[in-house]
Amino acid sequence: MGETEIIVTIILFNLFFILFIVGIIAFIKQYKVKKKEHEVNLLNKEREHQRELLATQLEIQTQTMQYIGREIHDNIGQKLTLASLYTQQLAYENKAPQVNESIENISTIINDSLSELRQLSKSLTDDSIEKSTIRELLEKECHKVHELRKCNVLFVCNTTINSASYQTKSIVLRITQEFIQNSIKHAKCDTITVTLERNESKYVLVLLDDGNGFNIHETKSNGIGLLNMKKRAEMIGGKYYLESNPTIGTKLTIEIPL
Repeated sequence: MGETEIIVTIILFNLFFILFIVGIIAFIKQYKVKKKEHEVNLLNKEREHQRELLATQLEIQTQTMQYIGREIHDNIGQKLTLASLYTQQLAYENKAPQVNESIENISTIINDSLSELRQLSKSLTDDSIEKSTIRELLEKECHKVHELRKCNVLFVCNTTINSASYQTKSIVLRITQEFIQNSIKHAKCDTITVTLERNESKYVLVLLDDGNGFNIHETKSNGIGLLNMKKRAEMIGGKYYLESNPTIGTKLTIEIPL
């Protein structure tokens, strides 16, 4: 074999070796890309499964509450009404003052229980989340808490939002309720501000208090309430941003895609 042939052989060998290395590198890169795509697909499927599971849970919960509410109204409510009528009849027929007083006390207890059960039945069968807009639900919740006079609760919304689904409205309301309860209970705040905005691609819910904040990194597991709010936001594809400072207060921002 001549010197030229040896040089050509070496060049070809090096060329094939380089191509082999390039092929391995390309294969590894392609494998990583495919692996990442597979992981993203699995994550998307898991999120979709969580959303479907949440929708099912909410539907079952609503149906169960409506069933219990109807049973209270149709069954227990009627029996208490009948018992109240019996006590009134006894009081009318009985002439002993002491016995009449006891009967009237029993009647009062029955009527109070009946009133409370009717309120409970109404709350369980209430479909206000379905019928109300997300703005109306939050405004009503803020007004209700403000009337308790434990702290000032302000609601700010400069737009009309009518397109939110039942799941979105329900979860946004629950997150707001959880934040307000935590702020009143733990932060000892004077004012809570609830702001709801909408742009072309998302809803933005901002919950802010001026109470005793906390160090997020030092709070063990960020607290059950905070984790519940984060999990709820993720179930409807939302993004969760929490800011807090011991001397300023706490701010929670939830971004929910349309």
